[in-house]
Amino acid sequence: MIRLSAPKTRGMRFAFPLMISLPVVLAGCAVSTAQEVDMGNGYATQIAQQMPLIKDAELTAYITKLGGSLSKLVDTRNLSWHFSIVDSKEVNAFAVPGGWIYVNRGLIERAQNMSQVAGVLGHEIGHVTKRHSVQQMQKAQGASVGVGLTCILTKVCESETAAGLINVGGSAIFAQFSQGDESQADEQGVRTVILAHIDPRGIPEMFRILLDERKTSPTAVDAFFATHPLEESRIAATNAEIARHAPAELAGAVRDTPDFQAFKRRLMAQPPSPAPKKAP
Repeated sequence: MIRLSAPKTRGMRFAFPLMISLPVVLAGCAVSTAQEVDMGNGYATQIAQQMPLIKDAELTAYITKLGGSLSKLVDTRNLSWHFSIVDSKEVNAFAVPGGWIYVNRGLIERAQNMSQVAGVLGHEIGHVTKRHSVQQMQKAQGASVGVGLTCILTKVCESETAAGLINVGGSAIFAQFSQGDESQADEQGVRTVILAHIDPRGIPEMFRILLDERKTSPTAVDAFFATHPLEESRIAATNAEIARHAPAELAGAVRDTPDFQAFKRRLMAQPPSPAPKKAP
């Protein structure tokens, strides 16, 4: 699920809606890595302007180090990766084309160990390496699914000069990933953390934590479930993927570290997250 997803809402609740004005591509038009990176950089600039990001240097350094240790193992395009923490109590994570990964504070605070957060990062990295967001943008060309996005097609495609207005909400175009995309990202996440010698069981464990919370406090995890369809079958599927790996691959896998626990304590000690914004 790579997703440029300001946490999705129910009723009148809106969390950090993004007003995006960037190039998009025509359906069927090939997008180069350079174009994807330019697109992602533009989105990231507007995310930084419109969403509250944690500015603490130590916290940013930790999530960047953990994410970087994973992305370098599977990146075949030499992307410049960026990892940020969104200062939101709502549970979510998303990725933007070109190597931008965002994890909400609320998700990290619910994690019990490092392997669970690493699994989330591995999943989001998988969406980038599989280019799911670019594929979704091509499929959604011309759709009306959210706030306005001005699209200047000639900056991306070499086809006929064209310009138009498409609607892609912050929680729309990057949130509508197919079941196949989600499965691919899960499988890639498992493989990535195993390559990093991190316990892959953190992935189904994180799913279980969120499923359990949905039963007791559904509004707290609305955003995650809106952008990451999650049921018991997905836990079974990730456990099955882990079982396909030889025991030798999993031997000595790291489950938690003192550094992660120190990181989590520092994050939880930050001032309270700002209240979600409402739609104008």
